[in-house]
Amino acid sequence: MAPENPSSAVDTLIEGPVVDLAVTERRATGRAPWMEQPSFLDQAVKFLFLFLVAIVVVFPFVYVLAVSFSSSKDVLSGGLILFPRHPSLDAYQALLEGGVVAHALVVSVGLVVFGTAAKMIATTALAFGLSKRGVPGSKLILFMVLGTFLFSPGIIPNYLLVKALGMINTYQSLILPGLISVFNLVVMRNFFMDIPTDLVEAAQMDGANDWQLLWSVFLPLSKAVLAVIVLFYGVDIWNAFFNALLYLNDASMWPIQLVLRQYVLQGSALASATQLNPNQPPPPAETIQMAIVVLATVPILIVYPFLQKYFTKGVLTGAIKG
Repeated sequence: MAPENPSSAVDTLIEGPVVDLAVTERRATGRAPWMEQPSFLDQAVKFLFLFLVAIVVVFPFVYVLAVSFSSSKDVLSGGLILFPRHPSLDAYQALLEGGVVAHALVVSVGLVVFGTAAKMIATTALAFGLSKRGVPGSKLILFMVLGTFLFSPGIIPNYLLVKALGMINTYQSLILPGLISVFNLVVMRNFFMDIPTDLVEAAQMDGANDWQLLWSVFLPLSKAVLAVIVLFYGVDIWNAFFNALLYLNDASMWPIQLVLRQYVLQGSALASATQLNPNQPPPPAETIQMAIVVLATVPILIVYPFLQKYFTKGVLTGAIKG
């Protein structure tokens, strides 16, 4: 008996093997349906969206850089400046010769270097101790550390503690109160716990003590997570201004972020932060402000690309495993 619709039978014979072939090919490649090669329209939409996001992100940086390098004539003429028509370094020269911003940059760099080193030593030592199984009281110490993450004492108790320890108007007050970050500690501890036990036991059989284990086994295998935590601590110290506002009474000890807040956000007089040439007209206040923003932002942006390649690997490995 012939089929009622011969064309449908022909379509079935033609399309059936094609569908089966596509399914067979996908199964052979081991890719899920959503992992197939996107169409040209999908790629165009993604490109357009990411391009718009990039413009929104990059635009403030371009504007700040352009204004900071613009001459007085360009700024006073008004309008949106995205490229300095008459480039000038007068604002940077006035700031760096004035002493306030240059000294604040030195203070911030010193805080980042010594503060990050102190935080890394304390975090690494505690994470190594808590990662070892069978250490007496390790669970209690871990619960105490996690408790500080859940229950914050507040600003006033912190200030009273810093004052009682005699650290008011000292740089120690900017480092010691937050010496160990609980999040960074947990990430590093989980990373240490995932180091193969056989490797640790082999080192112990060769006569390695705890310090040798830490230095020769744990740290070389933890470069990714160490780089990420260094980045976290360094950026946190560089961007911090509130603790300096609370604990530093001497303006000559201010880091760059507090100077940025004082002269840009609060609009304080810029004469004390600059050294002006009496033979030339002073740069506009807007140019000086944007130059301070650049000086406060560029150093940390220069360091970040060198550690970016470790970022995803270090965070995901330390946070997911264990």
